[in-house]
Amino acid sequence: MDYTINRLITGVDFDAVDARTRAALAAHGFGVLTEIDVKATMKKKLDVDMPAYRILGACNPKMAHQAIGIEPRVGAMLPCNVILREVEGGVEVSAVDPVASMQAIENSELTAVAGEVRDLLAKAVNAI
Repeated sequence: MDYTINRLITGVDFDAVDARTRAALAAHGFGVLTEIDVKATMKKKLDVDMPAYRILGACNPKMAHQAIGIEPRVGAMLPCNVILREVEGGVEVSAVDPVASMQAIENSELTAVAGEVRDLLAKAVNAI
């Protein structure tokens, strides 16, 4: 099973893909709670150069509330990370597959919610 939902965006620079990703997430009920500029962090901490790489912590509050109501400790696995990374030929956007990440929790109700979140994330990624 793949653990991410992926799309390669070509002909658009990194910051434009970032803006399009945030807009697509918002259109599907997600807000960006956290942002990690991995490239800048690696340069600062390790003095290592790498291509652009950003992690967005996306959350759909309605779905998160539902999941926490079913399984209170699921917050340890939230938010849904979406990465943008500069690759040869463009910018790859990868969103975590919530169904894959929730396999560690044996709860069919939670799996159903994760499936709904996966569908929303897939629509967002496809809309970029």
